[in-house]
Amino acid sequence: MKSLSHIFSAVHGVIAALFVAAAVVLVLIAVRIAWLALGEGLDGASALVVIEALGLLAAAVVALQIAQTVFEEEIVRDAQISAPTRVRRFLSRFLVVVVVALAIEGLVAAFKAIHEDMAELRYAAALLLSTAAVLAAWGIFIRQNRSAEELEPEAMEEAKREDHKLE
Repeated sequence: MKSLSHIFSAVHGVIAALFVAAAVVLVLIAVRIAWLALGEGLDGASALVVIEALGLLAAAVVALQIAQTVFEEEIVRDAQISAPTRVRRFLSRFLVVVVVALAIEGLVAAFKAIHEDMAELRYAAALLLSTAAVLAAWGIFIRQNRSAEELEPEAMEEAKREDHKLE
């Protein structure tokens, strides 16, 4: 069973490394796009391209945060995601990044729609409303999960003890 655990940790390590590699590629693409846009002049078209590059950077941040979460939770802590505290902490780390990235993407889409095609604005609005729904659902989950955590205070203490592994 121990060797199987090591295999899972190795696979998680490879997945985390692939997320980091994807983030680096997205950053390089965003830098290249922004650099080319700046080379063409400082005008409205360049601003839209730079705003699009911000969307790529937001996606890169999501990829990095997912890599960090997988690395810390599955490799460093070797955590078993079963206790309510562990589930809440894992999901919270993931969802905060996803919600921020989706909000940035929604704003990028809205700016782009306003300047290029107003018909596309409804899609940006749908993305922003969906992001708000995810945020609201997350808040409800946290609130409901709190009572479950109170039933298992030892799980919260164990999770806090595991935090020292990250120092």
